[in-house]
Amino acid sequence: MGKTTQRCLLLSLCFSVLVHCSAAFVFWTAMVEIEYVNNYNESVKKYCECGVYGLNSPLEKVSGLVTLPKGDLKGCGSDPVYDRNYSSPPWIALVKRGNCTFSEKINAAKRQGAAGVVVYNSDGTGNRTTHMSHSDALGIVTIMVGNTQGMDVVRLVKNGTEVQMEIDVGSPHGPWMDTYWLYFLSIAFFIVTAASITYFVFISANRLYNLSMHRRTEKRLKSEAKKAIKRLQVRTLKREDEETTSDSYMCAVCIESYKASEVVTVLTCDHIFHKACIEPWLLERRTCPMCKCDILKALGVEEETKETISTDSPPDVTVITVTGGEPLYEVPLTDPASPDAERHQHRYDNRAFEGDSEAARG
Repeated sequence: MGKTTQRCLLLSLCFSVLVHCSAAFVFWTAMVEIEYVNNYNESVKKYCECGVYGLNSPLEKVSGLVTLPKGDLKGCGSDPVYDRNYSSPPWIALVKRGNCTFSEKINAAKRQGAAGVVVYNSDGTGNRTTHMSHSDALGIVTIMVGNTQGMDVVRLVKNGTEVQMEIDVGSPHGPWMDTYWLYFLSIAFFIVTAASITYFVFISANRLYNLSMHRRTEKRLKSEAKKAIKRLQVRTLKREDEETTSDSYMCAVCIESYKASEVVTVLTCDHIFHKACIEPWLLERRTCPMCKCDILKALGVEEETKETISTDSPPDVTVITVTGGEPLYEVPLTDPASPDAERHQHRYDNRAFEGDSEAARG
């Protein structure tokens, strides 16, 4: 697996964890509507997005008649807390925060058939609310409202007014929905995008530059190779020449024996090849196919320092082939790091080839 793939997977994992953790902080508001008849026999409706669903509450819509606990407004205890033991018509318990856990308040109302539970905050908190956690009381709609809203309804009910309440799902809120968080994400996205584009442009420009330099270097080396080729000795083989009479001589490029009247090129290392075979080879490689002798250096042709395009390029190797046989192992015939490279240029692992080389030079 490449480093780029590993980074993408790690980024995706971190993003998934971030989303999962952020989801735990998302909460839903509740739309609360109350309706009652005042002392002037007028129907009054009040509507506000002033509630917050409990963290373990189902996000559903409920409605019913508001009912207060019989004694303590905090609605704690295992005994029947409300003057109701049925769920029809639907009713909603309104209790005050304190004395016991949220789960105990909710379960006390749930046991007596409440359709929902509204918990209003403690005295002195105004209209502030908090996120209720009630993991031991599930399956019933539960919201919290501020102390001010709760006490207004309590006073109405205590005065004998029947208050009908409807609770509906409001809007989600949390770090992903917060305006400042969205600004932060937008800026972060812009920075990451700009950095990615800059990195891509830099890498592309660097590759184009290296490719251009490589082409320039190759073009210059080919031009120098053409000059060097013109200075090499060219012979036309005759019938009595040793190269045409002995089967031990053959062109290492095309692997064919020499014939009379063929034009051959003699390299600076005394190895000979068909002129038509060796010239394209020298234009591309500039070295002898057999001993790797550099014709540019041997002829003193000026050569500038070559720029390294890739540090992973494999070393030059030569394949030695026996006529009618299989290729031997590909091994470097010279060691560039060795101070005695020139002395070992014509040394072969196969003694038979070393003899042929000596014969060719003789």
